[in-house]
Amino acid sequence: MTFEILATLAAVIVLLALSAFFSGSETAMTAASRARMNALEREGNPRARLVAQLMTAPERLIGAILIGNNLVNILASALATSLFLALFGQAGVAYATFAMTTLVVVFAEVLPKTYAISRPERLALAVAPVLQAIVTALAPLAQAVQAIVGALLGMRGEEARDALVSAREEIRGAIDLHHRAGKVVKDDRDMLGGVLDLRELEVVDVMVHRTKMESLNADDPPQRIVDQALKSPYSRLPVWKDEAENFVGVLHVKNLMREYHRVGFEADKIDILALATEPWFVPDTTDLRDQLKAFLRRKSHFALVVDEYGEVMGLITLEDILEEIVGQIADEHDVTDTGIRPQPDGSVNVDGIVPVRDLNRAMDWRLPEDVATTIAGLVIHEAQTIPEPGQVFTFHGFRFEILRKQRNQITAIRVTPVDALGKGPFVPRTPRQRQETPGKQRG
Repeated sequence: MTFEILATLAAVIVLLALSAFFSGSETAMTAASRARMNALEREGNPRARLVAQLMTAPERLIGAILIGNNLVNILASALATSLFLALFGQAGVAYATFAMTTLVVVFAEVLPKTYAISRPERLALAVAPVLQAIVTALAPLAQAVQAIVGALLGMRGEEARDALVSAREEIRGAIDLHHRAGKVVKDDRDMLGGVLDLRELEVVDVMVHRTKMESLNADDPPQRIVDQALKSPYSRLPVWKDEAENFVGVLHVKNLMREYHRVGFEADKIDILALATEPWFVPDTTDLRDQLKAFLRRKSHFALVVDEYGEVMGLITLEDILEEIVGQIADEHDVTDTGIRPQPDGSVNVDGIVPVRDLNRAMDWRLPEDVATTIAGLVIHEAQTIPEPGQVFTFHGFRFEILRKQRNQITAIRVTPVDALGKGPFVPRTPRQRQETPGKQRG
């Protein structure tokens, strides 16, 4: 009898150890950094290769671990119940329940998971060979369980996995998490986020609007064109003929100066249209990632943006796209005024043409970027009218005061966070506005 008790007790201890192994392994494999495992794999670490292989099929891995964990827990509980029944009779059921609950929670769950979360990569590398054997042995049973679960949920494994979170969202979440923890500075966060945002932005979001474009009239005297090109801070200028919407080429100032020198600085001998290259027109709905690839593929830095009717809306350059990643790029010819001027009282005076995205990046705000490109467009969208100077609106947790207006264009706005007005912490509001009182071309 004593031998049977000792054997049963030993079996329970072994099963609890196995349960701790499964619990710790699950936490280690899910918390281990895939980037770190990938780096170790490139260095030739064979265990890192095993971990990477296991991570490529997370459903099969987690399924096998859960099956093994539940098997040993149930078997340990059954053996403990039989042991306590033999020792204490019917009261042994209650004793066994209390004892096993305590042992499983402390030694088979909390302790191994706490240990694993503190050193996930090290533990994942240690348990990888054993887990590989367990996953292989339990693969048929795990697949059967997955099939039953998939049938009950009405979706395939791939659909369930894709519904959880996209890779870009996972990366963005990790970047924001490290930024809040102080491990990633704001500039690095903005640059990494800018790369992820390229697919979400269209050329219309970053282009130089046609009202801000500098262009040349091919019908002007050549000397006037030369003078205008020399005064311009840009190296590439679109050329139009007959009417301002009829763009017939793009003139590179370097080519113009080379020709100007060749003809002995006699501008009348220059054929402007012969020097201009054929314009490249791109749709306004092209996302920035595709446009960046197109720039690199064509070895071109300049394109004109057209809408669905073929009308020119503006222009976009390679530098405009790069600025979405690295921020404003300025040289000795650029005007450094960004149109964003913080005030001592916590408000910010903003030019109406400033993109909402630029304001968010400069001030670390979260104004919506999907309803309008510029800050003036955002105010008009929310107000559902063209405001007059002196009018004030509050939406999205910010107060917008119209400072200046030119014809139908809002040229200056004062933006103040609600918490800077002493109205308590920032609380996101519904998009519906509340009126308070009346009142880049590159080359």
